[in-house]
Amino acid sequence: MLEVENLVFDYPGHRALDDVSVRLERGTITALVGPNGAGKSTLMRLCAALDQPFSGTVRLDGEDVHANPRAAHRRMGFLPDFFGLYDDLTVAQCLQYRAAAQGVPRAQRKTVAETVAERLEIADRLGQKAGTLSRGLRQRLAIAQAVLHEPSFLMLDEPASGLDPSARIGLSGVLRNLARDGMTILVSSHILAELEDYSTHILMLRQGQVVDHAPLTTMGQVTERRVEIRLDFARPITELRRRLIAIGSIEVISCGIDEAIVVSDPDPSARAAMLVSVIEAGLPLASFAPERRSLQDIYLARMKAAAAERPPLRLVKPS
Repeated sequence: MLEVENLVFDYPGHRALDDVSVRLERGTITALVGPNGAGKSTLMRLCAALDQPFSGTVRLDGEDVHANPRAAHRRMGFLPDFFGLYDDLTVAQCLQYRAAAQGVPRAQRKTVAETVAERLEIADRLGQKAGTLSRGLRQRLAIAQAVLHEPSFLMLDEPASGLDPSARIGLSGVLRNLARDGMTILVSSHILAELEDYSTHILMLRQGQVVDHAPLTTMGQVTERRVEIRLDFARPITELRRRLIAIGSIEVISCGIDEAIVVSDPDPSARAAMLVSVIEAGLPLASFAPERRSLQDIYLARMKAAAAERPPLRLVKPS
């Protein structure tokens, strides 16, 4: 769907992106995360063909976006961190104006505006001026403008900034619906808990380099040598840790009175044997499942490991 290959971009005295390569599959929602200055917004601007890379390519559906940016813009939507609306126009007028800018024929603009307003759940605000909308509704209107031409790829830079919890929940639902319709979405945000609600993948950047890119369903669960398993028991158990260790084949990471995190070999047969051994030990097991660490835990662990493994990024002397 979207292919980024060996992307390099320099600001004077600073390399913002250093040999970045990544592939986003159709219908996925990728959380783009990293510390300030990691290159997240720069990567989005390059994918949107708003800046020219020093080297490397960005392909959307197999076509180089920088070779023909106008054609690429017809197949993508982009909402930057700071966006503007025409406050004196109504929601309907904003959408129809954007439809005209996207080349939608005049006879279809009203229908397109009404359809996308329904999709973003702002159809009841079509007659209201944009300047009177709440922050959450302004965000929905801005996203509606970005997707009214039915792009296959959508980028959102900090879309939940300034939104209250209710508006963030609404935004999560909107993005999930767009992905279900086949849209590929890249979302940059510092609100990791919010990203966890709707993202399917995570892309981590640090100092302009890719730290990790993987599905959220696998990150934080399995490594090459072990998998963390959460055991929940039907009632509190005296000396639970001692009883688990006594089984002989279980490594206990943490333990409470009615739950524990243990380590198993990633081979499914090893997990099956562990399950049998716990039950045969007479422990009242209520649930047995891979432990899923939060996105924040995964992020902090990966960034700490990357800082230990990689030297500081070299500076680039301005020419």
